[in-house]
Amino acid sequence: MDDIREHYVAWLRDAHAMEEQALTMMRGMLSRLENYPVLCARMEQHVAETERQAESLRKLLEGRDSGASVMKDTLGKATALGQALGGMFADDEVIKGVMASYTFEQMEVAAYKVLISTAAVLEDTTAIPVFEQNLAEEQDMADWLFDHLDQTTRIFLARDEAGLPARR
Repeated sequence: MDDIREHYVAWLRDAHAMEEQALTMMRGMLSRLENYPVLCARMEQHVAETERQAESLRKLLEGRDSGASVMKDTLGKATALGQALGGMFADDEVIKGVMASYTFEQMEVAAYKVLISTAAVLEDTTAIPVFEQNLAEEQDMADWLFDHLDQTTRIFLARDEAGLPARR
């Protein structure tokens, strides 16, 4: 069981770093979505959800005598910042950002499924509802992004065709 617990705590740290990275990515993208009000509003909602998720994971880590991985959090934020800054110069940054966000949401979904399974094996019944709530929010966001990809693409294309700044 010690090996399982070590994996569990490592995956919990990874999930915390993942949420911190998601916050950096979304905040970077939000500043450039003024012409996509529906997407912007949903992204703002998910930022609030993600802030709560990161906090709940931090508390779970503290309760298991293991703080968040400062190194992973820092590297994750740096990677996310690089992605956000790199997208600023792409003409199609909104589309690429939505595609990257959808992919990232799916990774988060998978991470929470792994954590739920491992918590069940370890009988960590206090953590399971936290992971289940986070999983539901991540799945909802992934579904929303997928369902609105056509609309976002059409807005982008219309703005581009009209000679308007398509990336904002």
